Amino acid sequence: MITQQILDKIKEYNQIIIHRHVRPDPDAYGSQNALAEIIKESFPEKKVAVVGEEEEYLHFLAKMDTIPDTIFEDALVIVCDTANQERISDTRYVKGKELIKIDHHPVVDAYGDIQWVDTDASSTSEMIYQFYEDNKEQLVMNNRAAKLIYCGIVGDTGRFLFPSTTNRTFEYAAELVKYSFDRTEMYQEMYKTTIDIARLRGYILQNVHISRKGVSHVKITKALLEEFHLQPNETSAVVGVLGDIEGINVWGIFVEEDDCIRVRLRSKGPVINTVAAKFEGGGHPLAAGAKIYNWDQMEEVLTELENASDEYYG
Repeated sequence: MITQQILDKIKEYNQIIIHRHVRPDPDAYGSQNALAEIIKESFPEKKVAVVGEEEEYLHFLAKMDTIPDTIFEDALVIVCDTANQERISDTRYVKGKELIKIDHHPVVDAYGDIQWVDTDASSTSEMIYQFYEDNKEQLVMNNRAAKLIYCGIVGDTGRFLFPSTTNRTFEYAAELVKYSFDRTEMYQEMYKTTIDIARLRGYILQNVHISRKGVSHVKITKALLEEFHLQPNETSAVVGVLGDIEGINVWGIFVEEDDCIRVRLRSKGPVINTVAAKFEGGGHPLAAGAKIYNWDQMEEVLTELENASDEYYG
């Protein structure tokens, strides 16, 4: 069993460093920090660090550790929720002695000495609970780890609304809510909205384009971000705003950054990660991301989305 293999490796090392992807979301933070919490609670003698860039809106969950390069030399490195090495936050992961990948995305980059990839899992946080469940005679779950896992599952399932939610997801969630943490406060922190984001949502709803085939897009330029006093990474909060609109089957949010145009793709049916893969991206069949480098390429992406919609709906 692969979860036993991972546990055996954890037992071998005194120093364990856990990474996740850049531009983290609740599942990235949840899986990374829950695994760290479980290891620390189960093996108090071990030194466990979590690394990567800080994400202020996720500080209610955890903050990252600051560690020197030398610590990596004899360390086990575990990367959570990251399909390819390019997206691993903190490139020092290569300095570790051994590397483990734990992820639920379709395989883009088969890295790591041990790779545990489960595309049937709703989230990597769900996988962390499975890791505990498979080895609970040897591991300890605490309230903080339960909150982190639950938050990660909620984030990646869209509050249990996305098709990735399975019977197993609900079973694990039912076990997690038995622990003591404030779910109301967690939801408030996860979904609170600044006035600037609220105004951007209004702009998107007023300026959305919808094709005859149900493909929708919104263009967010650097000038627009400045007008709304927002940073590009903050636009992740608006990616779902078009999902409830009748007639929209596939949508893209195009966000201009300093060195590229970030493309956030979502779908109600047509497969879009294959489209993302054509533009330096990837992800899940119904939720993916990509990069382009000029606005002319936006039309190429939209054409591919139209084709994906045609293929799905016939």
